[in-house]
Amino acid sequence: MDAIYARTSVRQFTDQDLTEAEIEKLLRAAMAAPSAGNQQPWEFYVVRDADARQQLSQASPYAKPAGAAPVVVVVCQRTEGLRFRECAPQDLSAAVENLLLEAAHMGLGAVWMGVAPEQDRMDNVAAAVKMPSGLEAFALVAVGHPAAKPQPKCAGYYDESRIHQL
Repeated sequence: MDAIYARTSVRQFTDQDLTEAEIEKLLRAAMAAPSAGNQQPWEFYVVRDADARQQLSQASPYAKPAGAAPVVVVVCQRTEGLRFRECAPQDLSAAVENLLLEAAHMGLGAVWMGVAPEQDRMDNVAAAVKMPSGLEAFALVAVGHPAAKPQPKCAGYYDESRIHQL
């Protein structure tokens, strides 16, 4: 539970790279997410290339952290072979949240930058990573070692007025 309350959006990173083992842990956590009918609609691009990260940082007005992070994970949705295509956004959201929680657990910083359903942003991301047909960009997650100690705020988000009991 500590990772839930430690997670916060981190947009500034050190130059320290992530190890292959760290990236694998993040992706294992992402792929452990539940999905409708166990369809697992996700695919991931791990982007370390500075030019590609810079291009991703221009994909959306909110994607600037992609240029500052040593790694950007591009979360994609397969467009074919899904039993429950309408549920894929929830599946992918669960995968992104798992990745973010694992990053917090590991002491890393990360920020979720939405791309879908804005077609121009999805197209920009697809061009940046040379995405083949059959995949659609869903989100970007910038990940790295935080430049400053994250100050989580979510512990104060609990609001009893939003709870309704029958």
